Amino acid sequence: MLRITADTATGTVPFDCEEGNKLVLATEDNGIDILHRCGGNARCTTCRVEILHGDPGPIRDAEKAVMATKEDMTDHMRLSCQIRVIDDLHVRVINQVSVKGIDAGPRPADEDTP
Repeated sequence: MLRITADTATGTVPFDCEEGNKLVLATEDNGIDILHRCGGNARCTTCRVEILHGDPGPIRDAEKAVMATKEDMTDHMRLSCQIRVIDDLHVRVINQVSVKGIDAGPRPADEDTP
């Protein structure tokens, strides 16, 4: 098991995650109300996280393409719907339902976006 530490609007939430799980699903399954408006398809960027520590793995073309369209993305930001957990991670959740006041969006599928 890998350890995820998520900094949220209400504090820090540590939890365990099996290697290979999607970060967005592990985050949501551990009680964090992360936004994912496009259903985990690397289109909307609402599930973005800032990587504070750890290796989020390689960035694929779909994620790279949508991130290039957003001016507020930094080199340390990634889409949690595109991360398969391979390392202990410390992340900051950028967008939460409880802060934005909008619907989270459809639950992301476990399949990868091509």
